[in-house]
Amino acid sequence: MSEEASKRPPKLSRLDKAAIFLLSLGESDAAAILKHMGPKEVQRVGSAMAGLRTVHREQVQEVMGDFIEVVGDQTGLGVGADGYIRTMLTQALGEDKANSLVDRILLGGSTSGLDSLKWMEPRAVADVIRYEHPQIQAIVVAYLDPDMAAEVVGYFDHKVRLDVLLRVASLNTVQPSALKELNEILEKQFAGNSNTTRANMGGIKRTADIMNFLESSTESQLIEAIREMDEDLSSKIEDLMFVFDNLSEVDDRGIQALLREVSSEVLIVALKGADDDIKEKIFRNMSKRASELLQDDLEAKGPVRISEVEAAQKEILTIARRMADAGEIVLGGKGGEEMI
Repeated sequence: MSEEASKRPPKLSRLDKAAIFLLSLGESDAAAILKHMGPKEVQRVGSAMAGLRTVHREQVQEVMGDFIEVVGDQTGLGVGADGYIRTMLTQALGEDKANSLVDRILLGGSTSGLDSLKWMEPRAVADVIRYEHPQIQAIVVAYLDPDMAAEVVGYFDHKVRLDVLLRVASLNTVQPSALKELNEILEKQFAGNSNTTRANMGGIKRTADIMNFLESSTESQLIEAIREMDEDLSSKIEDLMFVFDNLSEVDDRGIQALLREVSSEVLIVALKGADDDIKEKIFRNMSKRASELLQDDLEAKGPVRISEVEAAQKEILTIARRMADAGEIVLGGKGGEEMI
Protein backbone atom coordinates (compact mmCIF):
# COMPACT_ATOMS: atom_id res chain seq x y z
CA MET A 1 0.00 0.00 0.00
CA SER A 2 1.36 3.44 -0.89
CA GLU A 3 2.29 6.01 1.79
CA GLU A 4 -0.37 8.32 0.36
CA ALA A 5 -3.06 5.67 0.80
CA SER A 6 -2.00 4.93 4.37
CA LYS A 7 -2.37 8.61 5.34
CA ARG A 8 -5.88 8.95 3.94
CA PRO A 9 -8.52 9.53 6.64
CA PRO A 10 -11.14 6.75 6.83
CA LYS A 11 -14.01 7.14 4.40
CA LEU A 12 -17.09 8.51 6.12
CA SER A 13 -20.38 6.65 5.90
CA ARG A 14 -23.67 8.52 5.91
CA LEU A 15 -24.04 7.57 9.58
CA ASP A 16 -20.63 9.08 10.42
CA LYS A 17 -21.57 12.27 8.59
CA ALA A 18 -24.84 12.50 10.50
CA ALA A 19 -23.01 12.06 13.81
CA ILE A 20 -20.44 14.77 13.00
CA PHE A 21 -23.14 17.12 11.79
CA LEU A 22 -25.27 16.69 14.92
CA LEU A 23 -22.27 17.15 17.18
CA SER A 24 -21.54 20.37 15.31
CA LEU A 25 -25.00 21.81 15.99
CA GLY A 26 -26.36 23.33 19.15
CA GLU A 27 -28.14 20.96 21.51
CA SER A 28 -31.60 22.42 20.79
CA ASP A 29 -31.21 22.17 17.02
CA ALA A 30 -29.84 18.64 17.22
CA ALA A 31 -32.68 17.63 19.55
CA ALA A 32 -35.24 19.05 17.10
CA ILE A 33 -33.79 16.84 14.36
CA LEU A 34 -33.79 13.72 16.53
CA LYS A 35 -37.48 14.18 17.34
CA HIS A 36 -38.25 13.16 13.75
CA MET A 37 -36.33 9.86 14.02
CA GLY A 38 -37.49 6.47 15.26
CA PRO A 39 -35.80 4.52 18.06
CA LYS A 40 -33.64 2.51 15.67
CA GLU A 41 -32.30 5.62 13.93
CA VAL A 42 -31.74 7.53 17.19
CA GLN A 43 -29.87 4.59 18.71
CA ARG A 44 -27.75 4.19 15.58
CA VAL A 45 -26.73 7.84 15.27
CA GLY A 46 -26.35 8.18 19.04
CA SER A 47 -23.96 5.24 19.11
CA ALA A 48 -22.00 6.80 16.25
CA MET A 49 -21.73 10.10 18.13
CA ALA A 50 -20.62 8.34 21.30
CA GLY A 51 -17.98 6.45 19.32
CA LEU A 52 -16.40 9.54 17.76
CA ARG A 53 -12.99 10.30 19.17
CA THR A 54 -10.77 11.70 16.44
CA VAL A 55 -12.30 13.68 13.58
CA HIS A 56 -9.99 14.75 10.75
CA ARG A 57 -10.20 18.25 9.35
CA GLU A 58 -10.82 16.76 5.90
CA GLN A 59 -13.80 14.88 7.27
CA VAL A 60 -15.31 18.00 8.80
CA GLN A 61 -14.84 19.81 5.49
CA GLU A 62 -16.65 16.98 3.74
CA VAL A 63 -19.60 17.25 6.14
CA MET A 64 -19.80 20.99 6.71
CA GLY A 65 -18.64 22.28 3.31
CA ASP A 66 -19.00 26.04 3.22
CA PHE A 67 -19.13 26.21 7.04
CA ILE A 68 -15.50 25.12 7.51
CA GLU A 69 -14.52 28.68 8.45
CA VAL A 70 -16.93 28.53 11.40
CA VAL A 71 -15.83 25.07 12.50
CA GLY A 72 -12.13 25.99 12.46
CA ASP A 73 -9.07 23.83 12.76
CA GLN A 74 -9.88 22.32 16.15
CA THR A 75 -13.32 20.72 16.14
CA GLY A 76 -13.35 19.30 19.65
CA LEU A 77 -15.80 16.65 18.43
CA GLY A 78 -15.91 13.57 20.60
CA VAL A 79 -14.44 15.40 23.60
CA GLY A 80 -16.92 15.37 26.46
CA ALA A 81 -19.61 14.11 24.09
CA ASP A 82 -21.40 12.02 26.73
CA GLY A 83 -22.90 15.04 28.49
CA TYR A 84 -23.87 16.62 25.18
CA ILE A 85 -25.62 13.45 24.01
CA ARG A 86 -27.50 13.07 27.31
CA THR A 87 -28.78 16.67 27.26
CA MET A 88 -29.71 16.52 23.57
CA LEU A 89 -31.61 13.23 23.83
CA THR A 90 -33.45 14.43 26.94
CA GLN A 91 -34.72 17.46 25.01
CA ALA A 92 -35.71 15.30 22.06
CA LEU A 93 -37.32 12.34 23.79
CA GLY A 94 -38.08 13.24 27.38
CA GLU A 95 -36.17 12.17 30.46
CA ASP A 96 -37.43 8.58 30.78
CA LYS A 97 -36.72 7.46 27.22
CA ALA A 98 -33.54 9.52 27.02
CA ASN A 99 -32.08 8.02 30.19
CA SER A 100 -32.71 4.48 28.99
CA LEU A 101 -31.34 5.22 25.53
CA VAL A 102 -28.23 6.93 26.90
CA ASP A 103 -27.70 3.88 29.09
CA ARG A 104 -27.97 1.69 26.01
CA ILE A 105 -25.59 3.85 23.98
CA LEU A 106 -23.01 4.52 26.68
CA LEU A 107 -23.51 1.73 29.21
CA GLY A 108 -26.16 -0.76 28.08
CA GLY A 109 -29.67 -0.47 29.55
CA SER A 110 -33.36 -1.16 28.96
CA THR A 111 -36.83 0.46 29.04
CA SER A 112 -40.54 -0.37 29.14
CA GLY A 113 -43.69 -1.31 27.15
CA LEU A 114 -44.43 -3.23 23.91
CA ASP A 115 -43.40 -0.40 21.60
CA SER A 116 -40.39 0.26 23.84
CA LEU A 117 -39.05 -3.22 23.17
CA LYS A 118 -37.38 -1.57 20.17
CA TRP A 119 -35.33 0.55 22.60
CA MET A 120 -33.99 -2.47 24.47
CA GLU A 121 -30.90 -4.55 23.90
CA PRO A 122 -31.73 -7.74 21.91
CA ARG A 123 -30.44 -9.96 24.73
CA ALA A 124 -32.79 -8.21 27.17
CA VAL A 125 -35.76 -8.75 24.83
CA ALA A 126 -34.82 -12.43 24.52
CA ASP A 127 -34.74 -12.76 28.31
CA VAL A 128 -38.15 -11.08 28.62
CA ILE A 129 -39.87 -13.51 26.24
CA ARG A 130 -37.74 -16.62 26.84
CA TYR A 131 -40.39 -18.40 28.94
CA GLU A 132 -43.45 -17.04 27.16
CA HIS A 133 -45.67 -19.14 24.89
CA PRO A 134 -44.07 -19.58 21.42
CA GLN A 135 -46.93 -17.65 19.82
CA ILE A 136 -46.20 -14.68 22.10
CA GLN A 137 -42.53 -14.96 21.17
CA ALA A 138 -43.47 -14.96 17.48
CA ILE A 139 -45.63 -11.84 17.86
CA VAL A 140 -42.83 -9.97 19.62
CA VAL A 141 -40.22 -11.07 17.06
CA ALA A 142 -42.52 -10.04 14.18
CA TYR A 143 -43.10 -6.67 15.85
CA LEU A 144 -39.38 -5.81 15.98
CA ASP A 145 -37.28 -4.51 13.10
CA PRO A 146 -35.78 -7.47 11.17
CA ASP A 147 -32.15 -6.88 12.20
CA MET A 148 -33.07 -6.64 15.87
CA ALA A 149 -35.42 -9.64 15.57
CA ALA A 150 -32.56 -11.69 14.14
CA GLU A 151 -30.38 -10.81 17.13
CA VAL A 152 -33.18 -11.72 19.54
CA VAL A 153 -33.80 -15.19 18.06
CA GLY A 154 -30.04 -15.64 17.95
CA TYR A 155 -30.14 -15.98 21.75
CA PHE A 156 -32.47 -19.00 21.52
CA ASP A 157 -31.45 -22.56 20.75
CA HIS A 158 -32.05 -24.05 17.31
CA LYS A 159 -35.35 -25.75 18.18
CA VAL A 160 -36.89 -22.56 19.58
CA ARG A 161 -35.57 -20.45 16.66
CA LEU A 162 -37.14 -22.83 14.17
CA ASP A 163 -40.49 -22.87 15.98
CA VAL A 164 -40.60 -19.06 16.32
CA LEU A 165 -39.71 -18.39 12.66
CA LEU A 166 -42.24 -20.92 11.40
CA ARG A 167 -44.89 -19.16 13.48
CA VAL A 168 -43.76 -15.76 12.15
CA ALA A 169 -44.07 -17.08 8.60
CA SER A 170 -47.68 -18.15 9.23
CA LEU A 171 -48.53 -14.97 11.14
CA ASN A 172 -50.24 -12.30 9.03
CA THR A 173 -52.49 -10.37 11.38
CA VAL A 174 -53.03 -10.17 15.12
CA GLN A 175 -56.35 -9.19 16.64
CA PRO A 176 -56.12 -5.70 18.17
CA SER A 177 -57.52 -7.04 21.45
CA ALA A 178 -54.75 -9.66 21.68
CA LEU A 179 -52.10 -7.09 20.85
CA LYS A 180 -53.54 -4.71 23.45
CA GLU A 181 -53.53 -7.45 26.08
CA LEU A 182 -49.90 -8.28 25.34
CA ASN A 183 -49.00 -4.62 25.52
CA GLU A 184 -50.71 -4.26 28.90
CA ILE A 185 -48.83 -7.27 30.26
CA LEU A 186 -45.53 -5.73 29.20
CA GLU A 187 -46.54 -2.35 30.60
CA LYS A 188 -47.13 -3.93 34.00
CA GLN A 189 -43.85 -5.82 33.79
CA PHE A 190 -41.88 -2.68 32.96
CA ALA A 191 -44.10 -0.24 34.90
CA GLY A 192 -44.21 2.05 31.86
CA ASN A 193 -46.70 3.40 29.35
CA SER A 194 -46.96 2.50 25.66
CA ASN A 195 -49.83 2.40 23.18
CA THR A 196 -50.02 0.57 19.88
CA THR A 197 -52.60 -0.05 17.19
CA ARG A 198 -50.43 -2.19 14.96
CA ALA A 199 -52.14 -5.41 13.93
CA ASN A 200 -50.52 -6.37 10.60
CA MET A 201 -47.26 -8.20 11.11
CA GLY A 202 -45.40 -11.38 10.31
CA GLY A 203 -45.68 -13.41 7.13
CA ILE A 204 -43.18 -15.03 4.79
CA LYS A 205 -41.60 -11.71 3.76
CA ARG A 206 -41.00 -10.79 7.40
CA THR A 207 -39.42 -14.18 8.02
CA ALA A 208 -37.13 -13.71 5.01
CA ASP A 209 -36.14 -10.24 6.28
CA ILE A 210 -35.23 -11.70 9.68
CA MET A 211 -33.32 -14.59 8.09
CA ASN A 212 -31.26 -12.09 6.11
CA PHE A 213 -29.77 -10.75 9.34
CA LEU A 214 -28.90 -14.10 10.93
CA GLU A 215 -25.39 -15.49 11.00
CA SER A 216 -24.73 -17.41 7.78
CA SER A 217 -24.33 -20.76 9.55
CA THR A 218 -27.53 -20.24 11.54
CA GLU A 219 -29.38 -19.10 8.43
CA SER A 220 -28.33 -22.22 6.48
CA GLN A 221 -29.24 -24.51 9.36
CA LEU A 222 -32.72 -23.00 9.70
CA ILE A 223 -33.44 -23.02 5.96
CA GLU A 224 -32.48 -26.71 5.81
CA ALA A 225 -34.71 -27.49 8.80
CA ILE A 226 -37.65 -25.60 7.27
CA ARG A 227 -37.06 -27.36 3.95
CA GLU A 228 -37.34 -30.75 5.65
CA MET A 229 -40.67 -29.73 7.18
CA ASP A 230 -42.14 -27.69 4.31
CA GLU A 231 -40.18 -27.50 1.05
CA ASP A 232 -42.63 -25.04 -0.52
CA LEU A 233 -42.34 -22.64 2.42
CA SER A 234 -38.53 -22.79 2.39
CA SER A 235 -38.52 -21.98 -1.35
CA LYS A 236 -40.79 -18.99 -0.80
CA ILE A 237 -38.57 -17.71 2.00
CA GLU A 238 -35.38 -18.14 -0.06
CA ASP A 239 -36.98 -16.37 -3.03
CA LEU A 240 -37.55 -13.30 -0.84
CA MET A 241 -34.08 -13.26 0.68
CA PHE A 242 -31.24 -11.10 -0.60
CA VAL A 243 -27.66 -12.31 -0.15
CA PHE A 244 -24.26 -10.76 -0.90
CA ASP A 245 -23.87 -12.52 -4.25
CA ASN A 246 -27.07 -10.82 -5.44
CA LEU A 247 -25.23 -7.47 -5.43
CA SER A 248 -23.91 -8.44 -8.86
CA GLU A 249 -27.47 -7.97 -10.14
CA VAL A 250 -27.88 -4.43 -8.76
CA ASP A 251 -27.56 -1.83 -11.52
CA ASP A 252 -24.43 0.33 -11.78
CA ARG A 253 -26.12 3.45 -10.43
CA GLY A 254 -27.27 1.49 -7.38
CA ILE A 255 -23.78 0.09 -6.76
CA GLN A 256 -22.29 3.58 -6.99
CA ALA A 257 -24.80 4.90 -4.46
CA LEU A 258 -24.11 1.96 -2.15
CA LEU A 259 -20.34 2.45 -2.32
CA ARG A 260 -20.75 6.02 -1.09
CA GLU A 261 -22.23 4.65 2.13
CA VAL A 262 -19.73 1.85 2.82
CA SER A 263 -16.43 2.46 4.58
CA SER A 264 -13.22 1.32 2.87
CA GLU A 265 -12.31 -1.01 5.74
CA VAL A 266 -15.62 -2.87 5.63
CA LEU A 267 -15.53 -3.13 1.82
CA ILE A 268 -12.02 -4.60 1.81
CA VAL A 269 -12.91 -7.31 4.33
CA ALA A 270 -16.19 -8.12 2.55
CA LEU A 271 -14.46 -8.49 -0.83
CA LYS A 272 -11.88 -10.90 0.61
CA GLY A 273 -14.59 -13.55 0.48
CA ALA A 274 -16.42 -12.37 -2.63
CA ASP A 275 -16.38 -14.05 -6.04
CA ASP A 276 -14.81 -12.43 -9.09
CA ASP A 277 -18.14 -11.20 -10.49
CA ILE A 278 -18.80 -9.11 -7.39
CA LYS A 279 -15.26 -7.73 -7.31
CA GLU A 280 -15.42 -6.79 -10.99
CA LYS A 281 -18.77 -5.09 -10.42
CA ILE A 282 -17.31 -3.02 -7.58
CA PHE A 283 -14.11 -2.08 -9.44
CA ARG A 284 -16.05 -1.08 -12.55
CA ASN A 285 -18.18 1.37 -10.60
CA MET A 286 -15.28 3.25 -9.03
CA SER A 287 -12.94 5.81 -10.49
CA LYS A 288 -9.75 4.36 -11.95
CA ARG A 289 -7.68 5.76 -9.08
CA ALA A 290 -10.06 4.51 -6.39
CA SER A 291 -10.25 1.09 -8.04
CA GLU A 292 -6.47 0.80 -8.12
CA LEU A 293 -6.18 1.80 -4.46
CA LEU A 294 -8.84 -0.73 -3.46
CA GLN A 295 -7.10 -3.52 -5.37
CA ASP A 296 -3.79 -2.58 -3.73
CA ASP A 297 -5.45 -2.67 -0.31
CA LEU A 298 -7.00 -6.06 -1.06
CA GLU A 299 -3.64 -7.51 -2.07
CA ALA A 300 -1.97 -6.05 1.02
CA LYS A 301 -4.66 -7.36 3.37
CA GLY A 302 -3.59 -10.51 5.15
CA PRO A 303 -5.74 -13.55 5.92
CA VAL A 304 -9.16 -12.73 7.35
CA ARG A 305 -11.41 -15.00 9.40
CA ILE A 306 -14.53 -16.21 7.63
CA SER A 307 -16.64 -14.82 10.47
CA GLU A 308 -15.15 -11.35 9.86
CA VAL A 309 -15.89 -11.58 6.13
CA GLU A 310 -19.48 -12.64 6.81
CA ALA A 311 -19.92 -9.81 9.33
CA ALA A 312 -18.62 -7.24 6.82
CA GLN A 313 -20.90 -8.59 4.08
CA LYS A 314 -23.87 -8.50 6.46
CA GLU A 315 -23.07 -4.85 7.26
CA ILE A 316 -23.07 -3.94 3.56
CA LEU A 317 -26.32 -5.83 3.02
CA THR A 318 -27.89 -3.96 5.94
CA ILE A 319 -26.97 -0.66 4.27
CA ALA A 320 -28.26 -1.92 0.91
CA ARG A 321 -31.62 -2.94 2.39
CA ARG A 322 -31.96 0.38 4.20
CA MET A 323 -31.30 2.24 0.95
CA ALA A 324 -33.75 0.00 -0.91
CA ASP A 325 -36.44 0.68 1.71
CA ALA A 326 -35.80 4.41 1.23
CA GLY A 327 -36.16 4.02 -2.55
CA GLU A 328 -32.55 5.02 -3.19
CA ILE A 329 -31.57 1.78 -4.93
CA VAL A 330 -33.34 -1.27 -6.36
CA LEU A 331 -32.12 -4.66 -5.23
CA GLY A 332 -31.87 -7.36 -7.88
CA GLY A 333 -31.93 -11.12 -7.49
CA LYS A 334 -33.67 -12.62 -4.49
CA GLY A 335 -35.75 -10.09 -2.69
CA GLY A 336 -35.86 -7.77 -5.69
CA GLU A 337 -39.06 -6.60 -7.28
CA GLU A 338 -39.94 -6.87 -10.94
CA MET A 339 -39.81 -3.59 -12.85
CA ILE A 340 -42.56 -2.61 -15.30
